Amino acid sequence: MHTDTITAPNKDANLAEWLHYLLAIHPSEIEMGLARVSIVAERLGVVNLQPAQVITVAGTNGKGTTCAMLESILIQSGKTVGVYSSPHLLLYNERVRINQQDCSDDQFIAAFQAIEHARADISLTFFEYATLAGLYLFKHAQLDVIILEVGLGGRLDATNIIDSTATIITSIDLDHQEYLGDTRELVGREKAGVCRSGCFSIIGEPNLPQSVIDYAQQINCQLIRVGHEFDYQLNNANWTFSTHIKQSPAFKLPSLPLANAACVVALIDKLWPEIDYSTINKGLELASLPGRLECVNQTPLVLVDVAHNPHAAKYLATQLRKRVTVSGKVVAICGMLKDKDIAGVLAELVDVVSHWNMVTLSTDRGASSAQLIALMEPIAQEQLNHHTAIELNAFNDMNEAWAAVNATLEPNDVVIVFGSFYTVAAFKLLM
Repeated sequence: MHTDTITAPNKDANLAEWLHYLLAIHPSEIEMGLARVSIVAERLGVVNLQPAQVITVAGTNGKGTTCAMLESILIQSGKTVGVYSSPHLLLYNERVRINQQDCSDDQFIAAFQAIEHARADISLTFFEYATLAGLYLFKHAQLDVIILEVGLGGRLDATNIIDSTATIITSIDLDHQEYLGDTRELVGREKAGVCRSGCFSIIGEPNLPQSVIDYAQQINCQLIRVGHEFDYQLNNANWTFSTHIKQSPAFKLPSLPLANAACVVALIDKLWPEIDYSTINKGLELASLPGRLECVNQTPLVLVDVAHNPHAAKYLATQLRKRVTVSGKVVAICGMLKDKDIAGVLAELVDVVSHWNMVTLSTDRGASSAQLIALMEPIAQEQLNHHTAIELNAFNDMNEAWAAVNATLEPNDVVIVFGSFYTVAAFKLLM
């Protein structure tokens, strides 16, 4: 596609027109490499974000919740904070937050106009545009702390043009194999690309690939690892954080994943030791993130979760087991993208969910409900050998699925809507 046939939006264009333009000028969604985006960032003057401290968060799962918990604690401590994250659930504006407020359409348009002027004839992907817009808005807001969530991998992700003060790597598992490699060692090396010489990285992955350790040693980056330099202990309704030299008082359990909360506390302990435990506790208690085990109805309990790989599905299964009642059934509405490890995800949840409702997603990348059923059938058959029958239904869209499911629900049932950001977004639009 020739970009010269597509004209940039005029000065009165709205955000929707800009987003349409950004998708049109660079048809490929992902193009790895930092050369193009670095040149434009240099021209925009956003490569150096000092005096702000920058935290880059990488990992297969848990990036968004880690960013949200860190943001919440820092806000509680009186700091000004920007967060860049992706993808968005319902509105593009969710990708850039300043002091917990999504940036406005006008702010994004101003950023896009500046980027458009600076890029000249350099081609940028939709994601690179978003990253540069975030950096531009953060630079102008003159913040204390900037939190960057890596989009894909780390080493070649657009966020990695920024030298961060410290990094967090939440977890390492297989996802996006076509870009990151098909072994944990290869994926680990891509994630480790966010580490910086002379800095430190908080590691939440208990089973750390050797590639991460080797790279950190090579560039002189200090790894602060869970189970080594820090740890956490769950005790019924509370938990504690510990290092070799100290242990925290009891914290309340956050609503977001505890493993990620522990990483955040480890970072704060190292970078901002002046932030006291009561501020940390308050920040963790107030932190939440749409689409992460989010409760959208109490009776019956309806939860939504963007889990889309086996690692996330395994965590989801653990959480669902805690919520099942003896008399209730667990009902899933599942829609997934066809490039994901669908069978791996379904296998993690098959012994928790008894009623499966597969949905075709309204995106080219979506798997059809028939494809999901076909992948589920052998897994369900295996489960039948363990004397548990599974109900399987297919639907053309979310509307149809929810209408059918809703008609059968009892007060003690648990509904989980999961499988993709697209799935959760489609469901939330019905609520």
